Amino acid sequence: MSVDTTRRLVFLRHAKADWSQENDHERPLAERGRKDAPISGRWLAGAGVTPDLALCSTAVRCRETWQLVKSELPQQPKTAFEERVYEASVGELIAILNETSDEVNDLLLVGHNPGIQALTDALSGEAEGDLLARMNRSGFPTSAIAVVTFNGSWKSVEPGVGRLVALWSPHA
Repeated sequence: MSVDTTRRLVFLRHAKADWSQENDHERPLAERGRKDAPISGRWLAGAGVTPDLALCSTAVRCRETWQLVKSELPQQPKTAFEERVYEASVGELIAILNETSDEVNDLLLVGHNPGIQALTDALSGEAEGDLLARMNRSGFPTSAIAVVTFNGSWKSVEPGVGRLVALWSPHA
């Protein structure tokens, strides 16, 4: 594939988690999270977003979110569970994205805040309409989705390279 290929990054924040678990990594979804995650999956399907690959944090709430989201997609993408996504900084997340094969056009990352919002903000040198301002005003709630496009190789992903083209939340 050409390095001029338009690629799509889809960022999905895990659904609402239960706080009853003392170990943060092992926290499951709350009832609201179990309701919201399939709605996010239906939004992705309706928007025509069919990732080639999903990178998912190994945290229980992310794995459960992804299971509920992908069950709503028309095609089941390959999934890789990546422990480095948990508590990752923007730089660490970009390094993970840089490792993606150029055979992948659309990549979905299931992760956590503040990393997902900070990454979306860092990569979005441009945005459709007021999407960046909206995100900075409302944050990146649980089950929210951002879609960023860019041209080039995954190795070229760096701050400012992309365009924020969609921002959605089940509670917006």
